[in-house]
Amino acid sequence: MRAIFSRETAKMPKRTPEDIVDRQAPAILSGTDGTGKSASENGVFQSAVIEDPAVQALLQPWVEMECHQLSHGGTVARLDSLDLGTHQVVRERQETSIHKLGATPPDFCTLSFCMKARRSRFAEHCAEEGETIFFMPGNVEFDVFVPAGGETAYVGFSQEQFLQGARILNPGFWEKPPKGVVPLTACRRSELKSAVDLWLRTAREAAGRGAPLDPDVVRGHLLQTVLQIATVTEEDIAPTINERLRALQIGRTARSFVDESLDTGELPTLVGICAALGVSERTLRYAFREYVGLSPVAYLRARRLSRVRAVLAASDPQDVTITQVAMRYGFLHLGRFAGDYRLMFGEMPSMTLAS
Repeated sequence: MRAIFSRETAKMPKRTPEDIVDRQAPAILSGTDGTGKSASENGVFQSAVIEDPAVQALLQPWVEMECHQLSHGGTVARLDSLDLGTHQVVRERQETSIHKLGATPPDFCTLSFCMKARRSRFAEHCAEEGETIFFMPGNVEFDVFVPAGGETAYVGFSQEQFLQGARILNPGFWEKPPKGVVPLTACRRSELKSAVDLWLRTAREAAGRGAPLDPDVVRGHLLQTVLQIATVTEEDIAPTINERLRALQIGRTARSFVDESLDTGELPTLVGICAALGVSERTLRYAFREYVGLSPVAYLRARRLSRVRAVLAASDPQDVTITQVAMRYGFLHLGRFAGDYRLMFGEMPSMTLAS
């Protein structure tokens, strides 16, 4: 790969990222004492007001990148990030126009989006088009322009792990990985934005409380979320009698797989179900619609809620907390969890535990 970095950061004033971070950074999300893990493996959340474009690049060391400021302003950007080692979540609000040049590592891909910026550009693509999300594979050079006022966010993760799941969920599209930046127009940008907001808010709140947050739970939630978003299709399926019969069989087998997974303490995923049954996400989605009138995602959420209720009902309030049980079953947004729990069962989790 040709070199495209001028290394101008070496000529910048000697200022560290900590000089401009608006919170005590980095904030460690889960135990680093005696675990033998690096800070990024355990999770580092940071929030910064950036006054130097070189620092905007330095705060994202997992990607080789340089940033150039193109408009006036003392504040370049406001950045929130969560570094989980193999997975990253970044949200940037540009106060000045910025030009980014860089390249992704070999096993690092991203899903990204841009909002509130009509003239933004991601490679050769306009970044402000409906619900478009951009997939960028590993080992690719990128060239991004975001005008002042634009808001961008991206999620970074292992390309190998992603493709293992994507080829199961949607083999027709993901059998051969793309060579460059690809706009995914069938995706739901608002859904990815909500997920990014959730991960960063959860990390910020955990850091503020000084409470541990299991990074493995967040990494698993992140990967399953991007798989669900990036592999979705808009095609409908015309049902026939044979397809309905097959859908019912798939539904029954999937239900058994979900129950067995939960019984062993594993969180069932779409990838796991599709791999076990040898079907695509599209086929599974149709099967669940015919079988229980729900999407696979909604069904899994309902089953996990039921397991939380069973654990709470059988537990002593002195031994467990609602947060512990909710996190164990993959619920990171505790407010949403409590609301869904009440809608499902007609009572708050605290009432179940107290009983």
